[in-house]
Amino acid sequence: MQLVTELLGGNRRALARLITLVENGDPLKNEILQSLYPHTGKAYVIGITGAPGSGKSSLVDRLLQEMRGAGLTVGVVAVDPNSPFTGGAILGDRIRMQDHALDRGVFIRSMGTRGSLGGLSRATRETIQLLDAFGKDLILVETVGVGQSEVDIVKTADTTVVVLTPAGGDSVQTLKAGIMEIADIFVINKADLPGTERAAAEVSAMLDLKSCCDWRPPVVPAVSTRGEGIGALWQSVQEHREYLEKSGRLLEIRKERISRELTEQVEHLVKTMVWEKIKVRMTLGSLVEEIALRRRDPYSAARELLAQIEFPVP
Repeated sequence: MQLVTELLGGNRRALARLITLVENGDPLKNEILQSLYPHTGKAYVIGITGAPGSGKSSLVDRLLQEMRGAGLTVGVVAVDPNSPFTGGAILGDRIRMQDHALDRGVFIRSMGTRGSLGGLSRATRETIQLLDAFGKDLILVETVGVGQSEVDIVKTADTTVVVLTPAGGDSVQTLKAGIMEIADIFVINKADLPGTERAAAEVSAMLDLKSCCDWRPPVVPAVSTRGEGIGALWQSVQEHREYLEKSGRLLEIRKERISRELTEQVEHLVKTMVWEKIKVRMTLGSLVEEIALRRRDPYSAARELLAQIEFPVP
């Protein structure tokens, strides 16, 4: 495919067009990803997650400056929520990061979640593969910021940065939602506000209760609007990467990710195949009405549907 050749040759327009094809579920999507897969695996993926309003976009903007200062090329995937009513998304992160718009070493792509839970779009992982094949050294993934559902980032990132704020209420309420388990680095952003020391102390106390491991997530205070603490954050990211590489954990993490992706791919293919057969062979409207009127139950009805397409049911 010509676009694939152009992407591998460093054509930014080809990269943008291929991301759009993948995001829209183009029939050629699988062929594109298959041909590019041998060229992936070199980029390091950093996830930035946290509650809405915690300053993730400003933090990413400042972090980009540190990374570019180190001579590294960066891809950014910023995921915004879609409206459940209109289906639209603001995709405003590129506006916040417009200082990098003319930098050829930075590629920023905003994406809508399109109904996906977990703070990530369904096409996020495929977009990361495209940026990886394009030759980016680092890929930053900024999640929607959906609170207790954003643990999905751990399935994508090598290093996960969780952004908290001192004004965000009880930090323990945030941490108990599974964020504690996914964070490799904590950032207390807006550290010029009252309550920063308390928030940092609460995080440290929770870390003390956590089962012992070789890497203890650092707690980095920052004021992203002024660029304070960004150097310390970048240093922590590099230290975590060094730890993963030296301990062999990076390879383990990526193997676990591949295993999950393989499982999800099989489940997606089976689900698609089953529903295509069911829709071809029968209309579901009457069955749904029967269940809604409580004349049928969904449990036996589901088994009956699978039996009619001769799908083995345990």
